[in-house]
Amino acid sequence: MLKGKKILLGVSGSIAAYKSAPLVRLLVKAGATVKVIMTPSAADFITPLTLSTLSKNPVLSSMSADDQWADHVHLGRWADLMLIAPLSCNTLSKMAHGQCDNLLLAVYLSATCPVMVAPAMDEDMWKHPTTRRNLEMIRSWGNFIIPVEHGELASGLVGDGRMAEPESILEQVGMVLGSGAILQGKKALVTAGPTYEPIDPVRFIGNHSSGKMGISIATALRAKGAEVKLVLGPIQVPVNIPGVEIIKVQTAAEMFECCIAAFPDTDIAVMSAAVADYTPSAIADQKIKKNDLEWSLGLQRTKDILKSLGERKRKGQILVGFALETENERSNARDKLNNKNADLMVLNSLRDEGAGFGQDTNKVTILDREGGEFEYELKSKDAVAKDIAEHIIRLLYA
Repeated sequence: MLKGKKILLGVSGSIAAYKSAPLVRLLVKAGATVKVIMTPSAADFITPLTLSTLSKNPVLSSMSADDQWADHVHLGRWADLMLIAPLSCNTLSKMAHGQCDNLLLAVYLSATCPVMVAPAMDEDMWKHPTTRRNLEMIRSWGNFIIPVEHGELASGLVGDGRMAEPESILEQVGMVLGSGAILQGKKALVTAGPTYEPIDPVRFIGNHSSGKMGISIATALRAKGAEVKLVLGPIQVPVNIPGVEIIKVQTAAEMFECCIAAFPDTDIAVMSAAVADYTPSAIADQKIKKNDLEWSLGLQRTKDILKSLGERKRKGQILVGFALETENERSNARDKLNNKNADLMVLNSLRDEGAGFGQDTNKVTILDREGGEFEYELKSKDAVAKDIAEHIIRLLYA
């Protein structure tokens, strides 16, 4: 399962450190090479000798020993994954604020690999607003949070905050390190591009969407192992994504029908297309001739694809929408998230240079139903698509 993988296990000061011993055994048994880093207080809960014996590697706990420097930079580059389990409230706070007063934190700040954390603390600490904020901070930087479990706590109380069991952690490590297939078996529906609403045989109402963002999202989800269906509006360049089924449509009505038909069998739906809100009430059979009189065009609302899917969404499905705004951006995007029953809303602002239609780059803020807002810098649309995919993965396996 983890054959050939290199894992840095960080152990912080928590009573849950006793679970680190069976966790190391499971990781080694799965084929991983494990090196353990302990905070100074972790040794109060489990001995370095135990973990070095099980990992078959010396346990590291200080920046230097026997006149030798513990090279935190190369440790952070050596690993395929850094796993901090247990993650205490204290170490979480230090991670969130960039403190670096022990080897574990120095390695964390130097790590170029994915980072997973398994929090462990009493329920009141777990639910404290400071803890929630710190978790959201490190999550927004791409760290994977392994959900806590409900059960008996060190205080004797029963509640949330118990560290996940080693078997559960092993399973989630496998999903992250096998990220090429983390969505294996999942079906994704993505929409991209504009829609063209015909006025007559030669004219239409449309917009400037290039479809690039949606195409990048379909590619990112496919790279994670998902079976992807891309419903693509009329764009100017040919698209061929290996392993992705592409359904070409022209109008909002055609896109609606395709999405409604595919959604019941879908695990993930990302509605990134720029769908027309209005379509002509009547379509002329022949080209409308120019004359000297004023001419008005009657319009009627198109069917709201995102809202319709939100009304049909079942438990376990992930629905992602896009909000392109020019004013009151966050407020409007938050309203859209709630009104359409989406799980995530990707906010674009046309006021951001380098973002929007036709660009190869984008700048987004991702909003979730828990009130989280994750703002990203300007980056390529491929990179933005990977950020969106990571948010989807966290929701699926939360």
